[in-house]
Amino acid sequence: MVAFHDTRAFYDGLAPTYDQIYSDWEGAIARQAAALDRVIRRSLGTGTLRVLDCACGIGTQLIGLAALGYQMSGGDLSPAAVARATAECETRDLIADIVAADMRHLPHQDETFDAVVCADNALPHLLTDEDVLQALHEMRRVARPGAVILVTTRDYDSIIADRPATAPVQRSGVSGRRVVTTQLWDWHPGSAVYDLTHLQVSETSPGQWATTARMATYRAWTRSELSDLARAAGMTDVHWATGTETGFFQPIMIGSPS
Repeated sequence: MVAFHDTRAFYDGLAPTYDQIYSDWEGAIARQAAALDRVIRRSLGTGTLRVLDCACGIGTQLIGLAALGYQMSGGDLSPAAVARATAECETRDLIADIVAADMRHLPHQDETFDAVVCADNALPHLLTDEDVLQALHEMRRVARPGAVILVTTRDYDSIIADRPATAPVQRSGVSGRRVVTTQLWDWHPGSAVYDLTHLQVSETSPGQWATTARMATYRAWTRSELSDLARAAGMTDVHWATGTETGFFQPIMIGSPS
């Protein structure tokens, strides 16, 4: 039997240590916000803008954009991630309206935001055309005319041919203790869907380590597949920008609601 793992449970469990995925989380917050800011400003120009991060997690993109002066709202399927993002904003004296919400059912009125962001490979947790189409339709619905919608994913166009079994190892340090993070990918036969086992190995004392494993399911959506679904959801001017062009660590699908 093929297993499909609970996305909410995955991120509820990961929320307390999500920052340890990064060797320098604060630096990643600043770099990613600067890259997204360039893309948004290139489309919308200067001025105060209202932005929704509809898969905000613990706030990696939301915090940085709020610090740059955007009026931020955020949502995430994981209540634990939402609580962490809220606390992180409070410690930085940043204001953001963050709620637990499924991106397929956004709790916002039509034409509310100047920009909608769905970053860091969140959309590929949705495994069917119907679910992705619904999420993209919701992003388009809450974006005002002339807004910009940004969706970032892994570069699955280059990944899908090789169907890798692992992801690169990442290392960070917390209070002088080392943390190593890696991933195991188990592909479903004849499918672009894979189960990801996320392993965090934490140094509890010199020479002593503890391992935590969590599982989630993804679909390796290609750019053409997501572009077609974005157009079917009513987006226009759908195109992709690479990391070389934007400075962001993943390719970005860019579209407009009108």
